[in-house]
Amino acid sequence: MTKLLLLSCLTLALAPGCMFSKKTAKPKESSAIASEVEESFRKRWTERRAAELVAQGTAADAARSQAEGEFRERYEFTQTAGKK
Repeated sequence: MTKLLLLSCLTLALAPGCMFSKKTAKPKESSAIASEVEESFRKRWTERRAAELVAQGTAADAARSQAEGEFRERYEFTQTAGKK
């Protein structure tokens, strides 16, 4: 009888798997990461577009302004499109 009770308790303790170790909750993704990625994309895109415009003969200041305007127009759904 004791062996049966001991076996039952042991089976009950081990049956559910890792009963005593729970997974830790995943850390929530920071919105700062998304903002950094969008900001980096905006900078790279406007620099590339401004360089294209300068290569076509546009003045550097005008090219930068035009590139920023085009970015805001094309990517208005991003948070960084509203920034200047």
